[in-house]
Amino acid sequence: MRTLPTGTMLAVAGLVIGLLGTPTLAGDTAAAETLHSLCYHDVRDHVARNFDPDEYAVSTENLASHFSWLQTQAYTVVGTDEVIAARNGGKPLPPNAVMLTFDDGFRSVYTHVFPLLKLFGYKAVISIVTSWIESDTEIVYNERILTRDDFLTWAQLREMQASGLVEIASHTHAMHQGVPGNPQGNTQPAAITRIYLNGHYEDEQTYLDRIEVDLVASIDAIRRNTGSTPRVITWPFGAWNEPIRQLAENHGMVLSLTLGEQKALGRHGTIGRDMLVSNPDISQFAPMFGLRLDRPVRAAQVDLDYIYDPDPVRQEANLGLLLDRMQALEISHVYLQAFADPDGDGSADALYFPNRHLPMRADLFNRVAWQLATRSHVRVFAWMPVLGYTWPDIDPAWQVLEAQNQTIRPDQNGEPRLSPYRPEARALILDIYEDLAVHANFAGLHFHDDGRMNQFEDANPDANAAYREAFGADFDMTTAASDPELAHRWASFKARTLIELTREITEVTRRWRPDLKTSRNLFASALLDDDAILYLAQNFNDFLASYDLVTVMAMPGLEEANDADAFYRDLIEVVYSHADGPKRTVFQLQAYDWHRQEPISAGELRDTMRFLQSQGIRNLAYYPDDFIRGKPELETLKQGISLAEFPWRPGS
Repeated sequence: MRTLPTGTMLAVAGLVIGLLGTPTLAGDTAAAETLHSLCYHDVRDHVARNFDPDEYAVSTENLASHFSWLQTQAYTVVGTDEVIAARNGGKPLPPNAVMLTFDDGFRSVYTHVFPLLKLFGYKAVISIVTSWIESDTEIVYNERILTRDDFLTWAQLREMQASGLVEIASHTHAMHQGVPGNPQGNTQPAAITRIYLNGHYEDEQTYLDRIEVDLVASIDAIRRNTGSTPRVITWPFGAWNEPIRQLAENHGMVLSLTLGEQKALGRHGTIGRDMLVSNPDISQFAPMFGLRLDRPVRAAQVDLDYIYDPDPVRQEANLGLLLDRMQALEISHVYLQAFADPDGDGSADALYFPNRHLPMRADLFNRVAWQLATRSHVRVFAWMPVLGYTWPDIDPAWQVLEAQNQTIRPDQNGEPRLSPYRPEARALILDIYEDLAVHANFAGLHFHDDGRMNQFEDANPDANAAYREAFGADFDMTTAASDPELAHRWASFKARTLIELTREITEVTRRWRPDLKTSRNLFASALLDDDAILYLAQNFNDFLASYDLVTVMAMPGLEEANDADAFYRDLIEVVYSHADGPKRTVFQLQAYDWHRQEPISAGELRDTMRFLQSQGIRNLAYYPDDFIRGKPELETLKQGISLAEFPWRPGS
């Protein structure tokens, strides 16, 4: 069995546990109810604090103290019946509802946990990997060899089930393992990964058939040995997607346990859980139920073009430089380029993942994203264009067109872009994002700055048809441009079109990556110039309402601002004028002067970052990162952007 190694389990969980929480699926919000769910694993009498070889184990003493604290603090532990009833629109969950879950089916659930459940009268969900129960095959688990004696027996499961306190859930039959997920051989969670074998990926039907065969085997084993059919599926490593959730529900498993800080139960039945790590005592346990401070976002935007090399040895060396640098920086996020732009025009000429439409320069994105998540411990957002795709096979009639000086043609000063009003172009973009979601593990999407339109765009015939439908049959772009009131309504219409496209993209992507977060680049002028919507079709208010993060390009050089300090202060004032502005806005600084064609010093970046932090700005990013040449200089940059408690030396 190929299991994921120690450390990788937490990194895998990091792919599904958002630093900003876990989103509910579309349509869940109306039925959402508060539910705090806890994920335990092994329970032993003697567990070292922080340094135990099994970082997921909890001591019996600490578990008893957790149960006692829940009791004294008026939390109500609920079972599967109550949760399913609430999910189906029946009796609501009580205030302060808590669900207890124990994963992997360790023997200690019977010897250590079950007595405590009986003592407190608490219910729990016990999730078993059915191929591990009473098996003669040794199991490699967190770099340890386990045998059947480490896991529950069917007799013990039947006894606990008969008590009425324990719900037996499927933790799959044999998917608590990694499978080959790319040509480079990275092993990734079996439930969400298209297996790469003999030069090919599983197609969708083969993948779904494999998942269903496993689920049916697990259900049959539980039914045969306990007489009951499982109603709960607990996805290994918290990794799931909507098609396999639906498969599980079709077989009667109406609740899907995942990982994450989701505190709402929706009608889709997904439940995010807090995973207990490092044997927390009450001083660490109690804060899990209180107000949590959001961890600041500290991000580097990275060009995958810098890693790519036709020589695989050189390419791996480049990857090693990136991984070491990101780990040393101790940041939270990497916005990682998933498209190839070798000519530097800002549009995708090829992609770094298998797809249906554009050339694949190399099957590289999944490899780099996985290594960054598991080795550098960052959350990877796939950096992708909104409209910017170009290739000879794409019909030129699909492009965004500019009508200026009685000429209609693509903007000569911008990147080639596809019109969001052209149905074929829109479908191509959605296909590309779905292919990305199918073939890579990543935590979020970072939308490129190409999602914009100037005051002369879009003159595509399909765009004009949309304008006439919205504003009347006599709408004319030239007339609209000369009418200030109509010009603003027209620009707002285009801005909404772009946002709606990104919402469709997100929906398509979340089908395969349901815990996905979103970020979108925004030009600083959209905050500083009331008329910027006319030449950008971008609006800060709309961005805050539409994306998890708004990454403002706080680049005075790019905006040709004469007074950088005033530029930053004006941006800060606008951000603070919005209730959610400081929490959701990322200030992205430029690390390269494109006018002078030279890097900006790490010292200047550090000083700007420290100034922004002094003004209450906690979310910071920079672009570009030249990890090949080590620019910006690591130790100095770290003093401004690192999340480490003490990122600089005394006197620096």
